[in-house]
Amino acid sequence: MQKELKLYNSPKKQKETFKPLHENFVGMYVCGPTVYKDVHLGNCRTFVSFDIIYRYLLYLGYRVRYVRNITDVGHLLDDGEDRVSQEAKIRNLEPMEIAQEITINFHEMMSIFNALPPNIEPRATGHIPEQIEMVQQIIDNGYAYEANGSVYFDTVKFKAEKGIYGELSGRKIDDLIAESRDLKNQDEKRNPVDFAIWMRASEEHIMKWNSPWSVGFPGWHLECSAMSRKYLGEQFDIHGGGNDLKFPHHENEIAQNVGSCNCEGPRYWLHTNMLLLNGKKMSKSEGNTISPDELITGKTIDGEKVEHISKGYSPMVIRFFMLQTHYRSTMDLTDEALQAAEKGYHRLMDALSVLQNLQHPGNGKAGKLDKDLQELVAKVHEEMSDDFNTPKALARLFEIVPKVNSLKGGQLSFNDLTAETLDLVKKTFQDYVFDVFGLKEESIAEDEDGVVDGIMNVLIDLRQEARLRRDWATSDKIRDDLKALGIELKDGKDGTAWTKS
Repeated sequence: MQKELKLYNSPKKQKETFKPLHENFVGMYVCGPTVYKDVHLGNCRTFVSFDIIYRYLLYLGYRVRYVRNITDVGHLLDDGEDRVSQEAKIRNLEPMEIAQEITINFHEMMSIFNALPPNIEPRATGHIPEQIEMVQQIIDNGYAYEANGSVYFDTVKFKAEKGIYGELSGRKIDDLIAESRDLKNQDEKRNPVDFAIWMRASEEHIMKWNSPWSVGFPGWHLECSAMSRKYLGEQFDIHGGGNDLKFPHHENEIAQNVGSCNCEGPRYWLHTNMLLLNGKKMSKSEGNTISPDELITGKTIDGEKVEHISKGYSPMVIRFFMLQTHYRSTMDLTDEALQAAEKGYHRLMDALSVLQNLQHPGNGKAGKLDKDLQELVAKVHEEMSDDFNTPKALARLFEIVPKVNSLKGGQLSFNDLTAETLDLVKKTFQDYVFDVFGLKEESIAEDEDGVVDGIMNVLIDLRQEARLRRDWATSDKIRDDLKALGIELKDGKDGTAWTKS
């Protein structure tokens, strides 16, 4: 069912007709989370957006290899300390314990939002040989140099010879040099804009490996270049991530790809825009933030009411809310917008239920209603094929809703509608709601008076008491029975939260 698909290619700053490298196959790489803290809501917006893109490519009939990495080493703070290692030191745990815990929590949150898992989810620590090999290739090609056991990419030389550095982000070398900060090991570099592709580790550094240059660890930017090439090839179709990754992460990925094999890697770059809270950038220091768990439950981990929202919202209402903004546009999270999304979600699901129960008497003809519905179905596809425009595709579905309700109520007649067109509308509605938009029926009704929340707190307390008694059978039964009812329990260092799955 492949239709002409247009997508916005970030380096070209325009929409282009999508033509996969290999017929009927799409290779897509998306930058995954750095697993040192639980995934935040802005990340969820990005991953849900690419889940919808993945789903639509499948819907169009493509075979898709979707690769989304796990960053468990190399993502450094300004002082040069690894984020995962720092969290491990704070909590007196092994780095891999932190990485495993956060990865499991990330997978649970993606499941709660009904995001499909990628086909391959490589970890940076599992691909050290591939990264060392790429570093050596870049050195051999003259675009990197070793200094005191660390290896740096020669950005100025690369820009002078290849001319492409800065095309994706629009940044200029001279401006970058002027903006450069006095970071760790800056004196080792030939130029302040050069970036590390291998870092020599200090004695106290936890995560480190042998290499030809030193005992150390790979640079953050390098891992995505190495892993995307391993699983998708030197050239592939789509690379995605948040707008905040354009520079330096994605800009440096392109430089590494070209510097190692003279191949740019992805042919199309897709970037999601940021998520705001009440019109402002989320900021913990300013108290303008909310976690996915808090948004769903309406409460903090301590059971206190969360600021910014009047109540918790179900995962499907939140997903529906995300559908209402194009992935390249800024999304503003407000309580009023969530309340409207809740009503819109229920209206859509009610219409789907009505539509599924409509039975055509079998004597209709292709009249005006038939033509109108066929045109609306075609427009749903057109909007979605125009750079995955979910808000417009959703709006077209909502144009079908009053006609469905009028057929049920008798204001419109089946005489002007063929059975084939009604079946087409049913299939399109169901395909988009479930397969493309990734929505599903809510398993628990709204709990305006907090009864369900109170019951859940009792069950969580009973499970905790069982765990303290080391009564694992009772603890597991509570968890598993709740899961069968559509409720996920999420254990964290601060306690247990519950969400509707």
